[in-house]
Amino acid sequence: MSKHHPDLVLCRRQPGITVGKLCERCDEKCPICDSHVRPTTLVRICDECAFGSSQDRCIICGAPGVSDCYYCSECTRMEYDRDGCPRVINLGSSRTDWFYERKKFKNAGKEMPGATY
Repeated sequence: MSKHHPDLVLCRRQPGITVGKLCERCDEKCPICDSHVRPTTLVRICDECAFGSSQDRCIICGAPGVSDCYYCSECTRMEYDRDGCPRVINLGSSRTDWFYERKKFKNAGKEMPGATY
């Protein structure tokens, strides 16, 4: 995910023992490169990211998590699985812009063109 969206900020703290989760939409994605091939290493997230309301949430988008998250074999080979907690902290500029555009259209009483997230 961070490879395609450079404005996303990842947690990168020391991972704990909690396994990262993915939602149905993000299922089987590598959290680093968005690859769907050869899941290899189980993703571990830090204790702060696994506590409270963010517990059992998708580490990429924050939706309710349904499956375990794995790094792909290429990210494991490049040792990206050792960089720290891969949970996305911020939304990114495109989702933030979309939120405010939607709010602007809603206040004007118009229908928002385009896909909904």
